[in-house]
Amino acid sequence: MLDGQIDSAANLLAAPTPPPAAPPGLEATGNLFIGWMKWILIVAGVGGLLVCGIMMAVGRRNRSAFAADGAAGIPWVLAGLTCGAVAAVVVGAVLPG
Repeated sequence: MLDGQIDSAANLLAAPTPPPAAPPGLEATGNLFIGWMKWILIVAGVGGLLVCGIMMAVGRRNRSAFAADGAAGIPWVLAGLTCGAVAAVVVGAVLPG
Protein backbone atom coordinates (compact mmCIF):
# COMPACT_ATOMS: atom_id res chain seq x y z
CA MET A 1 0.00 0.00 0.00
CA LEU A 2 2.80 2.39 0.87
CA ASP A 3 4.54 1.59 -2.43
CA GLY A 4 1.43 2.58 -4.35
CA GLN A 5 1.21 5.90 -2.51
CA ILE A 6 4.89 6.63 -3.18
CA ASP A 7 4.47 5.84 -6.87
CA SER A 8 1.41 8.07 -7.19
CA ALA A 9 3.19 10.89 -5.34
CA ALA A 10 6.17 10.56 -7.65
CA ASN A 11 3.86 10.74 -10.67
CA LEU A 12 2.27 13.92 -9.31
CA LEU A 13 5.66 15.53 -8.75
CA ALA A 14 7.05 14.58 -12.17
CA ALA A 15 7.72 17.58 -14.40
CA PRO A 16 5.78 17.63 -17.66
CA THR A 17 7.85 17.10 -20.80
CA PRO A 18 5.95 18.56 -23.73
CA PRO A 19 7.54 18.30 -27.18
CA PRO A 20 9.22 21.43 -28.54
CA ALA A 21 6.97 23.70 -30.55
CA ALA A 22 7.69 26.96 -32.32
CA PRO A 23 5.69 30.01 -31.26
CA PRO A 24 2.85 30.77 -33.67
CA GLY A 25 4.16 32.48 -36.78
CA LEU A 26 7.86 32.04 -35.97
CA GLU A 27 8.54 28.60 -37.43
CA ALA A 28 9.24 29.94 -40.93
CA THR A 29 11.43 32.73 -39.52
CA GLY A 30 13.39 30.27 -37.39
CA ASN A 31 13.97 27.95 -40.34
CA LEU A 32 15.05 30.92 -42.48
CA PHE A 33 17.53 32.05 -39.82
CA ILE A 34 18.99 28.54 -39.46
CA GLY A 35 19.31 28.34 -43.24
CA TRP A 36 21.22 31.63 -43.29
CA MET A 37 23.54 30.40 -40.55
CA LYS A 38 24.28 27.20 -42.51
CA TRP A 39 25.03 29.26 -45.62
CA ILE A 40 27.40 31.51 -43.63
CA LEU A 41 29.13 28.39 -42.25
CA ILE A 42 29.68 27.01 -45.76
CA VAL A 43 31.01 30.32 -47.10
CA ALA A 44 33.30 30.78 -44.08
CA GLY A 45 34.57 27.19 -44.39
CA VAL A 46 35.39 27.55 -48.08
CA GLY A 47 36.99 30.94 -47.45
CA GLY A 48 39.01 29.61 -44.53
CA LEU A 49 40.36 26.68 -46.53
CA LEU A 50 41.19 29.00 -49.44
CA VAL A 51 43.08 31.37 -47.13
CA CYS A 52 45.01 28.44 -45.64
CA GLY A 53 45.91 27.24 -49.12
CA ILE A 54 47.04 30.71 -50.19
CA MET A 55 49.18 31.05 -47.07
CA MET A 56 50.81 27.70 -47.79
CA ALA A 57 51.47 28.60 -51.43
CA VAL A 58 52.86 32.06 -50.65
CA GLY A 59 54.98 30.83 -47.77
CA ARG A 60 56.52 27.97 -49.70
CA ARG A 61 59.81 29.79 -50.33
CA ASN A 62 61.71 31.72 -47.65
CA ARG A 63 58.60 32.13 -45.50
CA SER A 64 58.20 28.71 -43.96
CA ALA A 65 56.53 30.10 -40.82
CA PHE A 66 53.79 31.64 -42.98
CA ALA A 67 53.24 28.31 -44.73
CA ALA A 68 53.21 26.50 -41.38
CA ASP A 69 50.56 28.92 -40.07
CA GLY A 70 48.44 28.16 -43.13
CA ALA A 71 48.81 24.43 -42.61
CA ALA A 72 48.05 24.81 -38.89
CA GLY A 73 44.82 26.62 -39.74
CA ILE A 74 43.35 23.71 -41.71
CA PRO A 75 42.41 21.59 -38.65
CA TRP A 76 40.72 24.63 -37.08
CA VAL A 77 38.63 25.24 -40.19
CA LEU A 78 37.68 21.56 -40.37
CA ALA A 79 36.83 21.54 -36.66
CA GLY A 80 34.53 24.53 -37.13
CA LEU A 81 32.82 22.87 -40.08
CA THR A 82 32.42 19.67 -38.07
CA CYS A 83 30.83 21.56 -35.17
CA GLY A 84 28.36 23.15 -37.55
CA ALA A 85 27.59 19.85 -39.25
CA VAL A 86 26.82 17.98 -36.03
CA ALA A 87 25.11 20.86 -34.20
CA ALA A 88 21.58 19.60 -34.79
CA VAL A 89 22.52 16.04 -33.81
CA VAL A 90 24.18 17.15 -30.56
CA VAL A 91 21.28 19.42 -29.59
CA GLY A 92 18.82 16.64 -30.43
CA ALA A 93 20.74 14.21 -28.23
CA VAL A 94 20.94 16.61 -25.29
CA LEU A 95 17.35 17.85 -25.56
CA PRO A 96 15.30 15.02 -27.03
CA GLY A 97 11.95 16.18 -28.27
